[in-house]
Amino acid sequence: MASNQNPKALFISCSDSRLVPELVTQSEPGQLFVIRNAGNIVPPFGPEPGGVSATIEYAVVALGVTEIIICGHSNCGAMNAIASNADLETMPAVDHWLHYANAAKAVVEERNYDSVEKRLNEMVKENVIAQLHNIKTHPSVAVALRKGKVRLHGWVYDIESGGIIALTKGGESFISLSENPETCFE
Repeated sequence: MASNQNPKALFISCSDSRLVPELVTQSEPGQLFVIRNAGNIVPPFGPEPGGVSATIEYAVVALGVTEIIICGHSNCGAMNAIASNADLETMPAVDHWLHYANAAKAVVEERNYDSVEKRLNEMVKENVIAQLHNIKTHPSVAVALRKGKVRLHGWVYDIESGGIIALTKGGESFISLSENPETCFE
């Protein structure tokens, strides 16, 4: 491990200090290639790719990861800011960054919720779905998917219980990962 790395998975999660990818997945050093940012955001591929795009490309092309996991989490501050239409005027960079979750916001705003908590939980789930769609716009991921060399996973980690729910194939629903360990979105 000192001379090279050989991770099998790219794990994209929120920067929240309560979510530690290696602990959530019970992984050892060298098993995960990790991207962390506010809201587990994956911007769509564009003419000026940033750090997230470069890291995805490196993980898929150079490291040959076979699994890509986008993991949201309960009580996410970024998703709460979006769901509650928080005033982010004093944080213009955060405000700009969170626009990459606009697709999730649009879906959530079309529904009614019994509570703020349910609205936030749905925002977290819809954001995972939106980011899975965004990652498929990256050429390296599109090619690897077409060749059957990589699988996509959408997870939501419950900070309180430690449980994980996973998006089913086709994105119809989230189910317990511990009861369905082979669950894969695509």
